[in-house]
Amino acid sequence: MTVCIDNAQHPLTIESGAHCSVVGRNYLNNHFLNWEKQLLPTKANNLKSALGKITSIGTIIKEITIPHRKGDIRLNPEFV
Repeated sequence: MTVCIDNAQHPLTIESGAHCSVVGRNYLNNHFLNWEKQLLPTKANNLKSALGKITSIGTIIKEITIPHRKGDIRLNPEFV
């Protein structure tokens, strides 16, 4: 799906049951300007993937807008 972040359109997959969105440095570099300056400390998370444990570099909280014909939906997910 395409969402608006910082007044620009970005592709994003949203999983309704997820407590955070795990993204890589390439995604951050391609979609968030100056993301390194926006990093917040990461809460104690036990992040794992099929390839093993994931080490978090920090958390970024961004408002995203999902365009909808009956009214836009605004969320504030954590990108870890």
